[in-house]
Amino acid sequence: MSHPALKSLYVALSLLAGTASAADPVTIAYQTGIDPSKVAQADGAYEAATGSKINWRKFESGAEVIAAVASGDVPIGNIGSSPLAAAASRGLPIQTFLVTAEIGDSEALVVRNGSNISAPKDLVGKKVAVPFVSTTHYSLLAALKHWGVDASKVNIVNLRPSEIAAAWQRGDIDAAYVWEPALGTAKASGKVLVSSAQVGKWGAPTYDLWIVRKDFAEKHPEFLTQFVKVTGAAYAKYNADPKGYAANSANVDKIARLTGAKPQDVALLLAGNTYPSLKRQAELLDKPFAEAVGKTAEFLRAQGKVEQVQSSYLPYVTSRFVNAALK
Repeated sequence: MSHPALKSLYVALSLLAGTASAADPVTIAYQTGIDPSKVAQADGAYEAATGSKINWRKFESGAEVIAAVASGDVPIGNIGSSPLAAAASRGLPIQTFLVTAEIGDSEALVVRNGSNISAPKDLVGKKVAVPFVSTTHYSLLAALKHWGVDASKVNIVNLRPSEIAAAWQRGDIDAAYVWEPALGTAKASGKVLVSSAQVGKWGAPTYDLWIVRKDFAEKHPEFLTQFVKVTGAAYAKYNADPKGYAANSANVDKIARLTGAKPQDVALLLAGNTYPSLKRQAELLDKPFAEAVGKTAEFLRAQGKVEQVQSSYLPYVTSRFVNAALK
């Protein structure tokens, strides 16, 4: 059963949405990353608050989401900061309007048991799978740079998460940097060499976030404000009572069903990330986040993953809807 205060907020948001011009229907691209807003998604809270029919479409990587958003098929999508940096560097007409998570232990580099990888230097010559131009790809390259390991001497292969899980089970790869549910598959017969929490401390933080096409944002600002309010309420609930998301809880069961992760893994991974309050979101989106995206873009250019970078990434970030939600 939903938390009473949260349920009351959803009802209030629904009533407010009834007075607004609803965007209907709306296709939203989501991924299998672990965060508290998946509970609101499972409960239909976004539909209730916005007064709109939402078609939730699951994607396996940020690159696939970006392609769908670029084509105009999807106006709103959940991606990571690395795909955002790549898309913004190409001038895609999008804006980040909400940070889903400051990524920690929910993304990690796992090495297979028996692969003879006990230290970073042992990755040389080994086959390491990662979805290209994803947050884990960026984190992998940043970790190799930190360790002084030449990335060109590591056999880095581009696989989607489901392909990584299958390749791992076949024994085709030695290591993988990925998120759930493929992360759980790898950890079952491997060990974590490093997670994004540590890579972030080395100066390469990564984020999950929501983007919106600028044309949709201009036409439907109230939809996005209500979307932000629901997400903020879900995060406030989690941050106030993390113990309510234990492995045997209804909240974790909902997240597990949406993402394909095991309940015990969901509980651990939730604790491994940071879910910013709306107040913190406003602070992040006003400038620091855009600066972090700029640094990510510079790194990707140095690695030959993007051809050019923008002079500023502020035009690709907006705190407008968070500030509206706070009011």
